[in-house]
Amino acid sequence: MTIKKYQSFKEFYPFYLSQHKNIICRRLHFMGSSLILLLIGYCIRNDFWQGLWFIPVIGYGFAWIGHFIFEKNRPATFTYPIYSLIGDWVMFKDILIRKIKF
Repeated sequence: MTIKKYQSFKEFYPFYLSQHKNIICRRLHFMGSSLILLLIGYCIRNDFWQGLWFIPVIGYGFAWIGHFIFEKNRPATFTYPIYSLIGDWVMFKDILIRKIKF
């Protein structure tokens, strides 16, 4: 199996979105990202820096449930970790501004 090499995030993002067609998967990504932001705020406000260790658990946990159970595909983060991380936050923004259906 040949892995496509994307030259830019702009080139990668349509592929990323194609891996998130299931609305429940997108909602789980959105929930995970929202909880990450809330956790960061909580940790800063309460000087609870150890809580930041839960960021990957929350972020990947919600996303991987979406992929494995609802989308039935392999998360792009396994092949494209940096672009996928950026894609998560761009998709979060696109959902917030209603560019992508939630």
